[in-house]
Amino acid sequence: MVKLLYQGHGSLRFTLQDGRVIYVDPYAGEGYDKPADVVLVTHEHFDHNKLDLITQKKDCKIITNKEALAGGKHNCFSFDGIEIEAVEAQNLRHNPAQCVGFILSLEGIKIYCSGDTSKTDQMQKLAKLDLDYALLCGDGIYNMGLEEAAECAKTLQAKHNILIHVKPDALFDLTKAQKWTAPNKIIIQPGEEKTL
Repeated sequence: MVKLLYQGHGSLRFTLQDGRVIYVDPYAGEGYDKPADVVLVTHEHFDHNKLDLITQKKDCKIITNKEALAGGKHNCFSFDGIEIEAVEAQNLRHNPAQCVGFILSLEGIKIYCSGDTSKTDQMQKLAKLDLDYALLCGDGIYNMGLEEAAECAKTLQAKHNILIHVKPDALFDLTKAQKWTAPNKIIIQPGEEKTL
């Protein structure tokens, strides 16, 4: 049983059944009270890498885009049943050599965290992973907008799609999320926790 807390903007917290905690792109909202076992940072922009919000456990693993892309390739990581795979991410202001998305495999659940991106060539291949959840950005400023994010959701074929990173300088935009036409969409608002 994995719990997802959507903190707002692109910030996420996953809590595993054994109590281990994973943060993705810490920056926004509340819910940084649990010490981290793993922290993932998709890229170095200020609204994705506020590590000082988090208390780290003694053996906390931090994977930024630098570790994820070390050696010029997208790397995989494994921490006692937590499986992490870095995948492509890019848009008008995000160089693919400096940013990533992540696939997390947690307790048999596969979750795609897009980071800041537009559509990538790799998304067709990700559909073969039988994803349970896809968390997709959709602000439409430099990242893909709602229409492109809906197309990506159709390409990825995840069982559930969740819109994040919807509006700059805001935790969320419910009106935009309600207009999103992705299949199998779930709306989660900041501060809401969902069992996956």
